[in-house]
Amino acid sequence: MGSYMIGLDQSTQGTKAILFNDLGNIVYKHARSHTQLINDQGWVSHDLDEIYGNVIQLINDLVEHSHVPVRDIAGVGISVQRETAAAWARDTGNSLANAIVWQDARAAAITDQLTDAADKVKAKTGLPLSPYFTAAKFAWLLQNVPAVKQAADTGNLCLGTMDSWLLYRLTRGQAFKTEPSNASRTQLLNIHTVAWDAQLCQLFGVPQDALAAVVSSNALFGETTFDGIFPQPIPIHCMLGDSQAALYGHGCTAPGDVKATIGTGSSVMMNIGDQPIQSADVVASIGWRINGRTAYVAEGNINYAGAVIKWLTEDVQLIQSAAEAEPLARQAVAADQTYLIPAFSGLGAPYWDATATATLTGMTRTTGRAEIIRAALDSIAYQISDILAAIDQKAGQPTTLKVDGGVTANSYLMQFLSNIANVTVSVPDIEELSAFGVAYCAGRALTVYGQLKLNTVLNYHHYQNAIDDDQRQNLLAGWHRAVLGVCHEEAAPRNHNNRHQDNLMTAEKS
Repeated sequence: MGSYMIGLDQSTQGTKAILFNDLGNIVYKHARSHTQLINDQGWVSHDLDEIYGNVIQLINDLVEHSHVPVRDIAGVGISVQRETAAAWARDTGNSLANAIVWQDARAAAITDQLTDAADKVKAKTGLPLSPYFTAAKFAWLLQNVPAVKQAADTGNLCLGTMDSWLLYRLTRGQAFKTEPSNASRTQLLNIHTVAWDAQLCQLFGVPQDALAAVVSSNALFGETTFDGIFPQPIPIHCMLGDSQAALYGHGCTAPGDVKATIGTGSSVMMNIGDQPIQSADVVASIGWRINGRTAYVAEGNINYAGAVIKWLTEDVQLIQSAAEAEPLARQAVAADQTYLIPAFSGLGAPYWDATATATLTGMTRTTGRAEIIRAALDSIAYQISDILAAIDQKAGQPTTLKVDGGVTANSYLMQFLSNIANVTVSVPDIEELSAFGVAYCAGRALTVYGQLKLNTVLNYHHYQNAIDDDQRQNLLAGWHRAVLGVCHEEAAPRNHNNRHQDNLMTAEKS
């Protein structure tokens, strides 16, 4: 058996293929972006065939340029963007529509009609009724795309998240499977039984026979030659949602361990052990199911994190590249109190307001380019801090937050996050935690990493809080006042711990 593992990370903005050796070190990596299809209504879609083509090209490049013989590659693990909805024909594997991306809220009218069932939905799934999860997106496809409806009527429809889609294509239709970390984000899986729920499928009008079989996260999902690139098929031995993959990659396998993946959006996730929790502010999901044991997580999701930096570069064009953001933020006037609420597609946890709109507030004549850029970066940290406060209510306050994603290279933001959340922020020496997590998980199943411990692979740089509590409380009060200005009353921040209660009371009185 070979001693190298491929970690394939299919994310919102693109796909990465990374080759790890038997010590868990990166020996080759490459990425390809795909088109963000955004219409004038703000709908966000992806071309499934473009993404699959990128996967095949990346693997071809890996084999050609890594100088590692294919016989030495033992297998592959795959992490994917979660909640994104795909529909394809069972007989051909051809996509029937563009994928509806997790950020997309076009199915809001569907969830609005189901509000009477919201409590039942959350009790079974751990998720608030929302168009951001996959079930409503499936329903929208069935109601609005004739090819999808026709395939359902003839029993020829496959509905899935990106893991199921890639697996189906990579195995040429031989494997139609998913696993609990992805399935638990569809709003169709009962997280207590770890099985599709017939009542939920009926509620959303989704045919259960169009859904993939749910297997363990480290199961043998199938084998692939990557469309003939490998002379012999290699096993796909782990699949996870990207955020859960990063949690696993950080070694957050004990209850109370917490991390934040800061990509296009952000996922703040805590391992909470073998029982889910119920909270009004954050969601309960499944981290993974490995060797018969299910690990649950508490999670808060941010719609716009790294995407805020993309907004700065591509939309308002205040910077030409992400690298410019940090030095400009450091030039901002310290006393400026500008806040950006990045509700470009509503607000996720802990506010859950799909109708909130983005705003800049607190600007004065001294507010300029640097201050707006700093406000954009700060908004990422404020949102993460609010989620940590909400998790604190149910699972206890963390003292260390492990982080990953490209944005972690911004040392200004990492220090501000430590300051505003009052936690140690630990940044690993590699960004690709999702790919590493699934490669390591698959490698464990294949005995490539039989004796290798996660804590011996990663090295961390630590940021410590550097401001006093009064300064932190004043900053948070201004942020919460700004959030209250864009949220409906019932969606306003509901953090009730000591760190935030005074800020909310101050904001509400202002």
